[in-house]
Amino acid sequence: MSPIDRRTFLLATAVVAASPSLALAADQYAASPWRKISDAEWRKRLSPDAYDVLRHEGTERPFTSSLLNEHRKGTFACAGCGLALFKSDWKFDSGTGWPSFYTEIPGALGKKTDHGLPFEVRTEYHCAQCLGHQGHVFNDGPKPTGLRYCNDGVALKFVPA
Repeated sequence: MSPIDRRTFLLATAVVAASPSLALAADQYAASPWRKISDAEWRKRLSPDAYDVLRHEGTERPFTSSLLNEHRKGTFACAGCGLALFKSDWKFDSGTGWPSFYTEIPGALGKKTDHGLPFEVRTEYHCAQCLGHQGHVFNDGPKPTGLRYCNDGVALKFVPA
């Protein structure tokens, strides 16, 4: 076997051997009972607006969320399953009409590329536990992260401290 072939073989073997553990580490909520709920059950549990956003990646109208002006100490959690996503200390007024945060609780969100708009590629994020759509993250936020997690308010519930 030539050195290049051997190197390729060893690398491929290492990737295959590591992939099950990488998948488990990347998805700690894989066995979550929230992921087994039927669409009909989600429709019963959620308001029509929350259902549209959380389960079908809809978007609420800007400046309509009751959480937009929520400034008490506490946590913002997924309206679908209650997983804590953001701390109130991280909330800021972005002027966009949606609750915005500059960081997330580690491991609470899953992200993917959203190609839904022509000429614009965005990063979409979901609750890591129930996979409910929350919003999009942009690179125009304040310090210290420079990020803006632009969240649909109807996809959140506020839990006071």
